[in-house]
Amino acid sequence: MTYSFDTIFDRRSTESVKWNLFPTDVLPLWVADMDFAVPPVVTEALRQRIAHPIYGYPKVQEGLITAIQAHLQRKYDWQVDAAEDFLFLPGVVISFNLATQALAQPGGSLVFMTPVYMPFFELAKNAGLQQVTVDLVQDAGGHFLIDWERLETAIAARPNLLILCNPHNPVGKVFTRSELERVAEICLRYEVPIVADEIHSDLVYSGYEHTPLASLSPEIAANTITLMAPSKTFNVPGLGCSFAIITNPRLRNAFNLARRGLVHGANLMGMVAAQAAYSGGQDWLRELLVYLEGNRDFLVETIQHQLPHARITPPEGTYLAWIDLQAYNLEPAPSEFLIQQARVALNDGAEFGQAGSGFVRLNFACPRSTLTEALERIRITLEKVPVNF
Repeated sequence: MTYSFDTIFDRRSTESVKWNLFPTDVLPLWVADMDFAVPPVVTEALRQRIAHPIYGYPKVQEGLITAIQAHLQRKYDWQVDAAEDFLFLPGVVISFNLATQALAQPGGSLVFMTPVYMPFFELAKNAGLQQVTVDLVQDAGGHFLIDWERLETAIAARPNLLILCNPHNPVGKVFTRSELERVAEICLRYEVPIVADEIHSDLVYSGYEHTPLASLSPEIAANTITLMAPSKTFNVPGLGCSFAIITNPRLRNAFNLARRGLVHGANLMGMVAAQAAYSGGQDWLRELLVYLEGNRDFLVETIQHQLPHARITPPEGTYLAWIDLQAYNLEPAPSEFLIQQARVALNDGAEFGQAGSGFVRLNFACPRSTLTEALERIRITLEKVPVNF
């Protein structure tokens, strides 16, 4: 490989929340950033920009939009021609809160599928809406599926919006084209807009393919607000750059109105990094995906052979693994137990909704040696725990 993903960096000497939240003997595999160096082209672009000693108010450069357009065309065969369809913001969490504010109506509601990324659970409260959740279901093989009857019942009540997380965090599901078409058709039929959080769209493994919801048809695009960012793909979440793609002028105007003078554009250095990454980081991304897929396969094999009472469905996308530890009945919660006993920090499944109780989320975007050490600590710890059959 041209790029090394096995190098271990000292992140505790930086401001990393991932590595500094817990005591120094705890291995952190929780919050979703990677322990890999960014593409060299990004570092070089930042170095060149920093060399100019003035960091004034930034304007979105045409080259940034062109780089993103080329990336969308190359990865997804999705052509988004109009520059005005791209709105730049500090982050996707801010963006889906803005989208919810833009679409909210008094006495309204929003719908999303669980278990799901934790900030989704703040959206309804922030916008004064009722929250309606639809649990994903698992088939006999452990694969996560949409409960179509419950979803259509929820959409038929005409909520203000559906929030879709694809690829899905934390379960790692990449929705198929046919699933997305069915979701979009239901929402069109009941005139319910969709906010598509597609921040993990570039992180999809062999045998699977991400389809941007808005790429399905112009009619679906007109009913969709798409949220993306370079942050997960190129490991630059601290630089504060994301973008919304909104082709419908009415939705775009409502989204901009929701900013209310409080939320402006992306960070200067974030936009510099984004342009460099989308323009010149493609080889790095291809090698990253090979490494991550190797980590995923190693993780799944280790759990299946050394932790037979744990359950895992191989993630189709993201670098996050959703692990079922219900058989161990860990108290007071699985993540707290593993922090205290194994000295490994994971996210607790209950943070992702009631459907996540008894699960943990593990971030495997780290050097293989780090992952190996964490799994060995977990194995030794869980071998001592009686299981519920």
